[in-house]
Amino acid sequence: MQNSKHTKVRPLRILSLAVGLTSLMSFQLNAAPIDLNTPDGATTVSRKIQCSTVDDKPVFFSWDGKLFSRRMGEPDQHLFDVEGYSVRACATVDGGKKGKSFKLVTREILLYKDKKTGKPLKTWLNPWTNEEVDVFQVLNDPVNQPVRFNRDENGKVLPYAAKFMAKQQDDRWWLTLPVPLFYHNPLAGDYQKQVGGVYHATELFNFLGDIDSLVDEKTDTADVQVGWVRISDWLPFMMMSGREGGIYIHAAGRKIAKFDDVSDTMKTFIAAEAPKYSVPPPTNDTRPNDTSWTTYKKDVPGAPFVSPKSH
Repeated sequence: MQNSKHTKVRPLRILSLAVGLTSLMSFQLNAAPIDLNTPDGATTVSRKIQCSTVDDKPVFFSWDGKLFSRRMGEPDQHLFDVEGYSVRACATVDGGKKGKSFKLVTREILLYKDKKTGKPLKTWLNPWTNEEVDVFQVLNDPVNQPVRFNRDENGKVLPYAAKFMAKQQDDRWWLTLPVPLFYHNPLAGDYQKQVGGVYHATELFNFLGDIDSLVDEKTDTADVQVGWVRISDWLPFMMMSGREGGIYIHAAGRKIAKFDDVSDTMKTFIAAEAPKYSVPPPTNDTRPNDTSWTTYKKDVPGAPFVSPKSH
C-alpha cells in the first residue's frame, strides 16, 4: 500500500477490540430461535453482532462524530470532525472440549476531517502553538481479536460465559463496555515509572440493536448500532510537547450492509490512499495488532526539541 505522509498512522484499537469483549461464549447455528441464556447461543449472537456466522464474509461498520480539546481554565474547542470505518470477517475455530468459537480479523480507519468542508485534513494549524502540522490519519491493519472459548479444557462452562451479557427490555438489547487503557508508551523513554509519560486513554462503547435480528437463526448477522467515546492525551501529530490537556471524541454509527453504503468521503479516501481497506484481512492472519503509538514511531522520526527563547 502506498500512503502519503499525511495518511500513515494506524492507531486506535477503535471498534473491534472492545466489541471482542462480548465474545466469551461458543458457536452454533441450528437453534431456532437462538437461546440467549445458553453459552452456545450467546457465542452465536456475539458473532452476529461483530461479523457474520458465514466464514470469511465481509461485514462493515461506519461511524462519525466530533473531536474536542480539553484544558484547564479554558472552554473545550471543537477541533475536527471524525469519520470511522471498519471492515471485518470471522472464521470458526473448533476448540474440542472448549467448544466452537470464532476468530475476528479487522482493518479500521478513522479520518480527521475539516469541520467546515468535511474533507480529510492534510494539515492543521495548532491554535496553541500557531504551528502548521501534518495530519496523520488513522489506518489500523490489523486489529484482530484472539479466539475466546466459553468452556475450559475439561468442557466446563466458564462462569462469565454462561449467557449473553447484554441488558434486554421489550424488543431491544444493549451492551455497555468501558475499556480503560494504561500501559508503556513506546514514544516515551525508559523512565516512565519515574517521570511519567505512560500511555493513558479510555474507550467507552455502547452497542445496541433489536432482539429479532439477533436471535433469528435464518440471518447470519444482526442489525447493530454503536456509540463511541474516546478520552486520551493529545495526538502525536499535534506537536503539543507535553502541554496540559488532552482530547475526547464523541461518535455514533452502525453496521452497514455492503461497501457501497460507505460514505463517498470514505470510499474516495480508500480508493486513493488505502485500497486494501475495502476488504478485511484473511482470517488466517497472524500479524501482531497495530497500535497508534508504535506505528507512529515506525513511520515518523522524532522531532528535535527546540527550547523557546527567553524574553
